[in-house]
Amino acid sequence: MNSSFEFLNSIGDVSEDLFRELQEISELKKIPSGTQVVKLHEVPNKVYLLVSGVIRCYLCSESGKEYNKSFYFSTSFMGSLTALVKNKPSAFVFESITECELYEVDFGKLMELYQSNDVLKTFYSKVLEMTYIQYEKRLVDLISLDATGRYLELKKQNPDIDSLVSQYHIASYLGITPVQLSRIRKKIGGD
Repeated sequence: MNSSFEFLNSIGDVSEDLFRELQEISELKKIPSGTQVVKLHEVPNKVYLLVSGVIRCYLCSESGKEYNKSFYFSTSFMGSLTALVKNKPSAFVFESITECELYEVDFGKLMELYQSNDVLKTFYSKVLEMTYIQYEKRLVDLISLDATGRYLELKKQNPDIDSLVSQYHIASYLGITPVQLSRIRKKIGGD
């Protein structure tokens, strides 16, 4: 059975017919490391299901400094949701850190299908709930944990993070410098 079909069914009851309809508005792509899937100030029209690889989402300051907002790993949904919903330019960049395989889904066609399919409405709602819960947890971690605690929480969620993502990107995500991250890793026995 298709692993993407199994993943979708782990979230909601997706029939084979609905899965086929979703495949019709999707394109499976392989992209190399360093590919910007969503560019800064681009008005996006796609949403993505990451099948394999790692993608980062980051914000770029006026001075050019990058701040990693999130990482996406295998079997996760991603997209610049605010930009998609409001049909506005994206404030974020989504860039592959590794070679990736992903489904690129036409958001307009997804919303057309959504209007006529109650199962998809329920599924979409569950995905939004999952996304909000992850976002809320990230905010709580940022507010309540020190840098070491944030790193340990990231390692708990993604045990292979250090082999998948560069120290520079991990440090940016944690809101610290690479030197601080190196000290944390040394202190807890990670180096």
